[in-house]
Amino acid sequence: MKILKYCPSCSRDSLHWDGEKKWSCPNCNFTLYNNVAGAVAVVIRCGDEVYLTRRNRDPKKGKLDLAGGFVDPKESAEETCKRELFEELQMHIDISKLRYLASLPNVYQYKEIDYNTIDLFYEYNVPEKFEVSLELSEISEAQWISLAEIDLDDIAFDSQKIFFEQYLKTI
Repeated sequence: MKILKYCPSCSRDSLHWDGEKKWSCPNCNFTLYNNVAGAVAVVIRCGDEVYLTRRNRDPKKGKLDLAGGFVDPKESAEETCKRELFEELQMHIDISKLRYLASLPNVYQYKEIDYNTIDLFYEYNVPEKFEVSLELSEISEAQWISLAEIDLDDIAFDSQKIFFEQYLKTI
């Protein structure tokens, strides 16, 4: 987190990162907190298969990912699931059919800044497999993968790897 060094209050080159969650300026006592950001990830499931996307941009370009993203201000996690599934997959969902599964901490690095997140995992079951038109700026492909064939080394984020390790034990 060495990218921020100028205090937004007094403009001096004095901003200090505490190594965990805040910057502070010893000159003017300004404090800037790097609070945890909420994010969602949705396991779209049909029988014993899940629909995974392949990232088309960093971080973790080329790795498999669950559909989802960051929670916007004044938005519930379930509303985020609905918005993100539509934005990424053009998929309309009934949020009452989302099933909350777990939460895990994660670090999302973007342009040399580490964002601490709390990733909320949901499951959404569909009666039959489908294919969608992708938003190629974010996703290079989407595919149905058998739960038995998921390769944890090909999963993009640590929180999702940990999630799948536990999830696969429960089915």
